[in-house]
Amino acid sequence: MFPFIDTAPRAARPLITLGLIAANTLVFLWMLSLPPRTLQSVLVHAALIPARYTEPELARAAGLDPSNWWPLLTNTFLHGGWLHLISNMWFLWIFGPAMEARFTRLGFFVLYIAGALAASVVHLATHPESTEPVLGASGAIAAVIGAHAVTYPAARVITIILLVFIPLFVPIPAVLFALIWFALQLFQGTIELMTPNLAGGVAWWAHIGGFAFGALFAFLAMSCGGPPRVATTTYTSRGSWRVPNARTRDWDRL
Repeated sequence: MFPFIDTAPRAARPLITLGLIAANTLVFLWMLSLPPRTLQSVLVHAALIPARYTEPELARAAGLDPSNWWPLLTNTFLHGGWLHLISNMWFLWIFGPAMEARFTRLGFFVLYIAGALAASVVHLATHPESTEPVLGASGAIAAVIGAHAVTYPAARVITIILLVFIPLFVPIPAVLFALIWFALQLFQGTIELMTPNLAGGVAWWAHIGGFAFGALFAFLAMSCGGPPRVATTTYTSRGSWRVPNARTRDWDRL
């Protein structure tokens, strides 16, 4: 399944979402410009390597500072290839603007950064002895997906499902889309823990941790106060974008 359009009200000017996409893209382009040895050094020092913190003597011998916790966050802005970057940024673009409208720019930024940290902590807890560098924004984006499912469960995610070579555009309730996505992460993550050689290469438990954090964040945020009044746009069933009056409350109709 690949999301194409989200029908929840989106921020008319999703500045934080666009800023995060720009930041991730610029960092990736900078990484592409580095010579191989320098790039390897960046990955070792800025990506998340769990053994750095669980095996401090080994880390020091490798030239790493086990008291430096920045990689829990900096790994989120690193990507391993164009497909890795584009897929993550596409998911962020689909689900991010709705969360930016719902929680305000500051709230959405907190959700994204805290979700990234939560994802890193869960990966560290589930893979304490790993020496493999982990990188990518998917843990933070998982938090955005989890928050979206709690906030707009009845909204539709227009999803592309390939039938051989024929793309089908299927509207799926946001909560169902998120639950299917989460179930796939949980399934793959369980396989990885049981038989690492069968499901390695992806930080499944970072996705799981980020998703759980995002869902909890949205639940608490919605319980503590009413929705903010933010200018939004909404995708209509006729395939166009409706721009309501500024400072609307479209979520009341979802």
